[in-house]
Amino acid sequence: MVFLVLLALFVGIPVVEIATYIKVGGQIGVLGAIGFTFLTAFIGVVLVRWQGLQALSELRRAGEEGRPPVIEMAAGALLALAGILLLIPGFVTDAVGFVLLVPPLRRALAAWLVSRARVAQPAPGVTIIEAEVVDIDEDDALPPRINDLSGRENPDSPWRGGR
Repeated sequence: MVFLVLLALFVGIPVVEIATYIKVGGQIGVLGAIGFTFLTAFIGVVLVRWQGLQALSELRRAGEEGRPPVIEMAAGALLALAGILLLIPGFVTDAVGFVLLVPPLRRALAAWLVSRARVAQPAPGVTIIEAEVVDIDEDDALPPRINDLSGRENPDSPWRGGR
């Protein structure tokens, strides 16, 4: 299933872009279509850089507020995707890239994606044991390790004598 989706994307997107280039090139000319492609790439790079700095500021603010920056990270990934789409020659990818550059839309899409993400949960029948790790110095006295149920101390135990 994933293979078919990837195949459709790798074949479908270029076909749609070529068809759109033919249609737009017929209206504004070949040089106009090529010039428009370079213009959108340049504008896209400038906007992605500017918004990337804003995204880093939002990420830092979330950390200062002590909350996990999950939505900010997802929005940053969408911003990176926008930059990639704007660098790919084509009118359709440029349109999607520019939509992702609109901060409220990008943040809403990021929040939706985060809400749809599956949280890792244990499989049925798996027992989770919570524990706490305690760092013990050599000087701390430890009880002797018991060898068996008789209650006798194990002379080979590394815990013997507090070591």
